[in-house]
Amino acid sequence: MTPSARVQAAIEILDAVIDAARGAGAPADRLVSDYFRTRRYAGSKDRRAVRGLVYDAIRACGPIPADGRAAMLRLGQDMPDLANLFDGSPHGPAPIGPAEVATPGGLAPEWLERELAASGIEGDDAAALLGRAPLDVRVNTLKASRNTVKLPVPAQTTEAPNGLRLEPGTPVEQWDAFRAGLIEVQDTGSQLACMAVGAMPGETVVDLCAGAGGKTLALAAAMDNRGRLVATDTDRARLSRLAPRAERAGAGLIESRLLDPGREMEALGDLEGLADAVLVDAPCSGTGTWRRNPEARWRLTPERLTRFVAAQDHVLDLGARLVRPGGRLVYVTCSLLDIEGADRVQAFLGRHGGWAARPPSLPLGDARGQGWRLAPFRDGTDGFFIACLSRA
Repeated sequence: MTPSARVQAAIEILDAVIDAARGAGAPADRLVSDYFRTRRYAGSKDRRAVRGLVYDAIRACGPIPADGRAAMLRLGQDMPDLANLFDGSPHGPAPIGPAEVATPGGLAPEWLERELAASGIEGDDAAALLGRAPLDVRVNTLKASRNTVKLPVPAQTTEAPNGLRLEPGTPVEQWDAFRAGLIEVQDTGSQLACMAVGAMPGETVVDLCAGAGGKTLALAAAMDNRGRLVATDTDRARLSRLAPRAERAGAGLIESRLLDPGREMEALGDLEGLADAVLVDAPCSGTGTWRRNPEARWRLTPERLTRFVAAQDHVLDLGARLVRPGGRLVYVTCSLLDIEGADRVQAFLGRHGGWAARPPSLPLGDARGQGWRLAPFRDGTDGFFIACLSRA
């Protein structure tokens, strides 16, 4: 592909990304893969170059662009030579018209920037949300240890007890250590959120919003495969991915349960008031994960945020019903917005007597309200809010 053809390919992918963001469609990484699946003529260098243009353009735009050309024109403001590739050549983009306008830059749509600033995320903290994330893995202590695991490339240790950090794009899933279940891809912040649960061998633990089970696997390792670990979710497709992952990891104690939204206690009634610990990794805006999914900031609207808040209150109340007297409820979101973090904990404590918040003992992060925050700029992790609530 010529340089101009690469720019045109990036524009076409950006058109798809923008449409998907408006309609809650597929994520950008899948759209990039789908684009090249039908274009076998593009070599590996072409694919890397086009992917880089797509993500650079996404990061360069604040509000959602009108189309892919407007997004690429915004990137051209940071890369002046890019304008020369709008040359009208075969397979390249048409020349830039005098009336064409680039999408404004910025962190996010204006309303969302205001929400972040009100939550203490501005300046360097805000800029870091659009940086590039490292690749972290967790050593699975059911099969290996951080001191003994052998990997094909050098890795740095992280503040998580079993965490290792690699260069972005490292092909971890092709390694024997991954296939054998010795390591799992998991951000250090996510590992620390699991650490906050304090799961112990022999306990009864519930991962209430387990999804595909990344945190469930970390809890199984912390429990040394002893006790009872119940992973639940309302999304059948995501939950179905847990079983093969658990088999690879040697996590034999995990029990999966599919929940019916609004009727969750029909599947959880036998656990009411019995769990030593419940992890509520609640559905959220994902503002803490923009380094990995920068187009996610175009998907969020005030209405969607309101729905997330309602869902967070619901799963917190549900999780509280499962905790035994003296047990603990750990609330986690990968969001940096107070409305999804500190405000939700304050609201929970207002609804439920006999509960108290205590700060988690973690090597990274800072207090935020009655919880704890991890942030990319200060901690080098994805953004997380974590609150540890104990029942009297």
